[in-house]
Amino acid sequence: MSQVLHTPPSTSAAADDDLAALAARHGLTVSGARPSLPEYVRQLWARRHFITAFATAKLTAQYSQAKLGQVWQVMTPLLNAAVYYFIFGVLLGTKRHVPDYIPFLVTGVFIWTFTQSSIMAGTRAISGNLGLVRALHFPRAALPISFCLQQLQQLLFSMAALIVILLCFGVPVAVSWVLALPALVLQFMFNTGVSMIMARMGAKTPDIAQLMPFILRTWMYVSGVMWSIDKLTKGDHLPHAVTLALETNPAAVYIDLMRYALIDSFHASQLPPHVWAAATGWALLAGVGGFIYFWKAEETYGRG
Repeated sequence: MSQVLHTPPSTSAAADDDLAALAARHGLTVSGARPSLPEYVRQLWARRHFITAFATAKLTAQYSQAKLGQVWQVMTPLLNAAVYYFIFGVLLGTKRHVPDYIPFLVTGVFIWTFTQSSIMAGTRAISGNLGLVRALHFPRAALPISFCLQQLQQLLFSMAALIVILLCFGVPVAVSWVLALPALVLQFMFNTGVSMIMARMGAKTPDIAQLMPFILRTWMYVSGVMWSIDKLTKGDHLPHAVTLALETNPAAVYIDLMRYALIDSFHASQLPPHVWAAATGWALLAGVGGFIYFWKAEETYGRG
């Protein structure tokens, strides 16, 4: 007598359907799932107070172990400017070709430091805060945004010292100083976008944080922090592609805009063509593009 074995039909698909229906009926969603882009923006806006408080707390704690405390917020870029002045201004003679060289140099150092510090902080925003990322549910973009806001707050402290330096070296107060505000807003958008790009890359490959100081140092040397791009690009001794790259370098664009706003000897003729359009374009490209790039990997942060 033969015995026929019948394999019972698989019930896994039906069970999955039942669980999905049960979750939908009770309003449950997948934990850590990426929300839609409009919803993500809404969540970020709802946590704006957390972002600003977190940035302020990080800024306050940054120099809490130093005896001079928050004074280092201003002293660090000033000491960097002093070193660059000795090497480039005195030893290499750059100051002979640039009017108001000390205001020119200090402005460049302060504005460059804003970009450099924002990108470095953004690179470690996720990988350096895994405990927070894994413990709490919040839009992860809040971290790189708060770190960039922290650097903006630090720059505003430094700007007070910069104004004193400008006045001490005979740079008069002018209406053009108002232009510093939109220039800083555009630079903040650019810095935040690049920081979010680096935050996603740094979350996947933490070793990028070790490479970034070398990349940023190279970027600084080609951004006209210590020397005048306008002086170098005059004439036909450089290939057009090199001249175009130097003039449209986003770091150089924001530095030159701030110099134009604050230093009366830095004239509009020294700015690259369509400088405000370039500054706005870089801010939108990096800000919007970086935000979307970061959002697309939202559900992967803190895992693995």
